[in-house]
Amino acid sequence: MTPREIVLDQIHHRESGEIPYTLDFEDEVGIRIDGHFGSDAWRKRLVPYIVPCGSVANRPHEKLDDARYRDAFGTIWRTDKLPPFVVEPGLKAPTFQGYAFPSIEVFLEPTTKAEGSSLVSDLQKSSFSRGLVSPTTKAEVKSLASASRDSFTIVSSGLSLWQCWYLRGFENTLMDCAAEEDFFGELLDRMTDLCLGLVNACADIPVDAIFMGDDWGHQRGVLIGPERWRRFYKPRYARIFEAIHAQGKLAILHCCGSVADIMGDIVEIGLDVLESVQPEAAGMIPYALKRAWGDKITFWGGLGSQFTIPFSTPAEIRQEIRRLRSEMAKGGGYILAPAKPLRPETPTENAVAVVEEFLAA
Repeated sequence: MTPREIVLDQIHHRESGEIPYTLDFEDEVGIRIDGHFGSDAWRKRLVPYIVPCGSVANRPHEKLDDARYRDAFGTIWRTDKLPPFVVEPGLKAPTFQGYAFPSIEVFLEPTTKAEGSSLVSDLQKSSFSRGLVSPTTKAEVKSLASASRDSFTIVSSGLSLWQCWYLRGFENTLMDCAAEEDFFGELLDRMTDLCLGLVNACADIPVDAIFMGDDWGHQRGVLIGPERWRRFYKPRYARIFEAIHAQGKLAILHCCGSVADIMGDIVEIGLDVLESVQPEAAGMIPYALKRAWGDKITFWGGLGSQFTIPFSTPAEIRQEIRRLRSEMAKGGGYILAPAKPLRPETPTENAVAVVEEFLAA
């Protein structure tokens, strides 16, 4: 069987002799592992079960100075500290008057909207394109997808609904959700239109799945609460997943934190694969999720990056990986992976234990 066939067996809830995996790591960790083994030959032994082919969105931005840039939504970010953070939101007030959303396709000339706020004026003067998809970007994704036929291939849409905070800033967005519900609903409608446009741009890309990233959860629950999530996000994501399925592709979503309270809703609206499965978050113990939902959705991840990988002993890490393989893959529906890429705080001996155990199967 090819790596692609093995992944598809798991997603379609058929047990496979091999358990597919992905193993991502920060560069610094990879260098230390190279040093332990004396070369980087171990990297070539990793099976490419899943190949990310890039993003259909090209994330245009305009550099303002060495520390700041303006994105396609008009938001100014500061990048000289990590992680980057919003300095000035593109949408400064809960109103769309005078605001120009980016387009899906690239265009080379500034928009010529009617006169509006100074923000629109600034955007009209910008020399960079505010289109989210370029022919060059799509051509690169198509080329990689075509060259990776034996692997399960995915393309990222490059945009998700919770990224509406890119327009308003994080705190403003949380307040809008509670105090400006009509505005927030319309904002999500407009973001949904953009997301659907990006999904549509993937229609002629020969991949198996479309990947989106939207962190709905925090450590103890759903960020905006289950009821608000059901009101604002559930019907809109149902439309997005339906559009993905209409192309004959699978829907994969990365989500950090706890989404235990909305797992039934996630299954109901048709998500095929939930990625990350952060076991330290409330209600996200992989084995419990498997018992409750494992015949209806595929879990990708589950090896704890907050505690297990950095703080357990190598023997404990090996034991947990073996348990994940044994219990989570019963009946299909599992892809083994750390919940997050191996981070710099990972001791070398622990990183080596992860690599050796992944390669042992």
